[in-house]
Amino acid sequence: MDEQNPDDAFTPRHIKDAALELLKYGLLESASKPNLYRAAVTGNRDIARILEPLDLAMKIDELRGIAYVAVAAQASEVDDEWSHPLVRRQRMNLEQSLLVAILRQQFVVHEQEAGLGTSAATVAIEDLLPHLQMYLGNLGSDAQEQKRLRGLLEQLKGYGLVSEVDAHDQLQIRPIIAHLANPENLTNLLHTFRDASHRASALSPPDADES
Repeated sequence: MDEQNPDDAFTPRHIKDAALELLKYGLLESASKPNLYRAAVTGNRDIARILEPLDLAMKIDELRGIAYVAVAAQASEVDDEWSHPLVRRQRMNLEQSLLVAILRQQFVVHEQEAGLGTSAATVAIEDLLPHLQMYLGNLGSDAQEQKRLRGLLEQLKGYGLVSEVDAHDQLQIRPIIAHLANPENLTNLLHTFRDASHRASALSPPDADES
């Protein structure tokens, strides 16, 4: 009776590391983790075998240099995809979703101008503020506006969508944002906020005439 080679029972270390990184952060970027990204791409079948019992799958966007975790297609067909723990963990409130929609628009414009996967999409805080104010209204002071935006960006950083705001008040939009949500749903969300903002402006009483 042939004995099984002990090495056959073990997953290679680089595949384990790539799988653990995917499960921990949900994505791998070639720009920041080239070795792990390469291990995930070349070990696609091994990664699929590891993720399959969890009803997860790895998707690869080679043009943007990212590999990310998604709910497996067969699982979303049988069950409600929204009930999967991965999706429940990634659900956002309306303000977070609004900022994602704004950032995604900025990212799309960047790729149209610079080309797909060519460079990081960098945006300044001061350029994002007017977009957020358009939909959420003005809080009355620059300090409050900055605090609200920075708080939302800090939350989105936890989803891997943006980088830290640097000393020049700029941040990078991560390419995973291109796959986060249905573009049509994000566009509808922007329209909904815009309509609500217009209705609120229409209901606001006009300024009283000066005496």
